[in-house]
Amino acid sequence: MSITQTDVAYTAVATAENGRDGRVATNDGQLDVVVNPPKELGGSGAGTNPEQLFAAGYSACFQGALSVAARNENLDVTGSTVTAEVGIGKNDEGFGIIVKLTASIPNVDAATAKDLVEKADQICPYSKATRGNITVELNVA
Repeated sequence: MSITQTDVAYTAVATAENGRDGRVATNDGQLDVVVNPPKELGGSGAGTNPEQLFAAGYSACFQGALSVAARNENLDVTGSTVTAEVGIGKNDEGFGIIVKLTASIPNVDAATAKDLVEKADQICPYSKATRGNITVELNVA
């Protein structure tokens, strides 16, 4: 279900210069990075790239959703981690991305971890935004 502008509690603002081979900065100065295409895409690989930034955002958001799911079930996810792998490659329309999320949850059994990951996927705003648009693989380590 979509939200409306009146539902927005926070808006992140970032501006890019020179696309994938330039700079990206947020209006509050908290993020200011050089971006360069990775060597695998013919770039210098000297800076970060949009896929790394997306992986960082998705993994952090999903970790937060995992914590919410665990709290709802009165479970302890202390020490858990979420790793996002974001791949980019050519498709029929130019380029596309694919995501692999792997959660490590040391304080619960494998079946509970799988259940929590599936519940987090329903909670996470990044998962909601990408659902039906890109392939997202969910894994438990």
